[in-house]
Amino acid sequence: MNLGRFMRTVRRLKPEQVWGRAAHLIPRGRPDLRPAPRRRAPTAAWVTAAPKAAAFTPPATLRFLNEAGDVVRPQDWQGGHDLLWLYNLHYFDDLASSEALAAPAPRVALIDRWLSENPPAAGIGWAPYPTSLRIVNWIKAQLAGFPLPAAAAESLAVQARWLAGRLERHLLGNHLLANAKALVFAGCWFEGAEADGWRRRGLALLAEQLPEQILPDGGHFERSPMYHAIIEEDLLDLLNLARAFGMADEPVLRDLPGRIAAMRAWLAAMTHPDGRISFFNDAAFGIAAEPDELEAYAARLRLPAVQQPTEPVAALRPSGYLRLRLGEAVALIDAAPIGPDYLPGHAHADTLSFELSIGAARVIVNGGTSVYGDGPQRQLERATASHSTVEIDGENSSEVWAGFRVGRRARVRDLTVEASEDEVSVSAAHDGYRWRRGRPIHRRRWTLTRSSLTVRDEVDGAVRAAIARFHFAPQVEATAEPGGRRGVLVLPDGRRVAWTSSAPARIEADEWRPEFGLRTPSHQLAARLDGAALETRFDW
Repeated sequence: MNLGRFMRTVRRLKPEQVWGRAAHLIPRGRPDLRPAPRRRAPTAAWVTAAPKAAAFTPPATLRFLNEAGDVVRPQDWQGGHDLLWLYNLHYFDDLASSEALAAPAPRVALIDRWLSENPPAAGIGWAPYPTSLRIVNWIKAQLAGFPLPAAAAESLAVQARWLAGRLERHLLGNHLLANAKALVFAGCWFEGAEADGWRRRGLALLAEQLPEQILPDGGHFERSPMYHAIIEEDLLDLLNLARAFGMADEPVLRDLPGRIAAMRAWLAAMTHPDGRISFFNDAAFGIAAEPDELEAYAARLRLPAVQQPTEPVAALRPSGYLRLRLGEAVALIDAAPIGPDYLPGHAHADTLSFELSIGAARVIVNGGTSVYGDGPQRQLERATASHSTVEIDGENSSEVWAGFRVGRRARVRDLTVEASEDEVSVSAAHDGYRWRRGRPIHRRRWTLTRSSLTVRDEVDGAVRAAIARFHFAPQVEATAEPGGRRGVLVLPDGRRVAWTSSAPARIEADEWRPEFGLRTPSHQLAARLDGAALETRFDW
């Protein structure tokens, strides 16, 4: 073990994460198998929630993360795939697909199998996070008209009791919010003193966590557009639930419309003109609901519409992101902390990276996320070199390691914004390499006009090698002229973007990871800073 790196990581943890991890390992006795409380009758109709993609092909094939698997034996619930795939197997997200209501019988049979082949407290499916998501998905399905088996209703009470004693205090963040949401759902769906206790505990967690986790600009504090969209859907679901059971005036739930409005505005600012999320930190398509699906859900809940920003600069300062827009171009800039100091598990070493769209086409991107776990591909995807920023001496700007750990963290400083009707300029610096000899500082300036983007990079301090990389979307054709100082990008619609570099640059093979389990060939432009500033310009 690298003791220094370990200490740089754990010294930022909250005390409750330390004792919570110890408590999480202590056996908690047997599950409580008492009969379930009575069901509570809704007082209003459940509004159709955000849809999920069908993942189940009867009789026993399921597809998650672009990987199919057959679940035909009891042991198939516990192995044969990586942990994230198995977690998805136990979520039952498929019950929110249009196919679930159209063809419920095979899904009822699958639930019956889960009940018989996953006895209480046994196996992966009873871990707190999949338990939380399954509780919510089964209840949402029943409220939407799915014929949930009576045995599943009994099991939901057992699951809620089990979860209440295993809240993920050792992780916090989005996991603890998922635990809280599940307790509120169970506490509304059932009635009586026990159910009221679940609901009160879930609401207390929300009251504790939401002010910390949702920043003043509406962004989720883990600073992943994907997880932000997941949490936004969670709050929409809670509002839907509160109205269906006549509890919208309870504290915390009463404040949901305003908090949701801020989250929707943030997501709109961090969405590309193609209508899909940007890739900062852990982010991929196909996990969270799409922004337009969340907006449609909000409309069904009679919430006012939210639009993408139209001004030249939308500065999400508490989160640390900026959206620049002039003419047909939109640039999204990361001048953010990598995440909460005590919870950087979904962070990438992507400080001062950016993404660029021209019209509906993504041109410059970050690398995306195709795997979790601990391995070389995960390390590659979190690395600075997989993002459109500058890498110094082959090191990462933040010390990402293992699957979800971070030691040293880059800190952004000297952020300035200048804007007029015809030009927007943003500059910032970060000290993520301050531990290197010479304590180098990366400085970057973006200047956007209606027909060009200029990126100026400088490194203060002596370094062996500093390389600026610009990763292109896979549909972008990239060429370079001899000498490597100019070339052309051809966009999917045939539009040509000329690029120039003040230093020789290379077009290199690359890959984009837009979804879990999916890696798509692409290209990148790489140029070395040899002491002087590097200026890279794109004209369209």
